[in-house]
Amino acid sequence: MENTAEYYCAYCGEVNLTFVDLSAGGQQSYVEDCQVCCRPNILYVRIDEDTLDIEIDTEYEEF
Repeated sequence: MENTAEYYCAYCGEVNLTFVDLSAGGQQSYVEDCQVCCRPNILYVRIDEDTLDIEIDTEYEEF
């Protein structure tokens, strides 16, 4: 099951929309490019098991 969630780009601060696969577990991390500045963000996704609320933290990807 997929849901959408927003995150702020670690580089430019713009809001991005991403799909989150709830079946992949309560804690996930992956790299996604910003839809505005195209720089790679590491997304740390946490899903509350009871409410299915999604929280996303971001940081810069080191090259």
